[in-house]
Amino acid sequence: MTSKVTEESLGYEQARDELIEVVRRLEAGGTTLEESLALWERGEELAKVCRRWLDGARARLDAALAEEEEDGSSTEADGDGE
Repeated sequence: MTSKVTEESLGYEQARDELIEVVRRLEAGGTTLEESLALWERGEELAKVCRRWLDGARARLDAALAEEEEDGSSTEADGDGE
């Protein structure tokens, strides 16, 4: 299997593409039980990598939106001045 260092260095697109390939191979069948189990385990690892990337992207987006809201609120309050 792949080491944690390699998993952490995988980009989202790389992990997603490999996960798609793992799923394709599992769906195609024709593998031994041992091969299928190894593919399943690899798929689980890849899914976790993808989830970490997506969670990180969501956190960055949420932070950017919160910052935008704060900037918008302070601008509106400053600009009101009446």
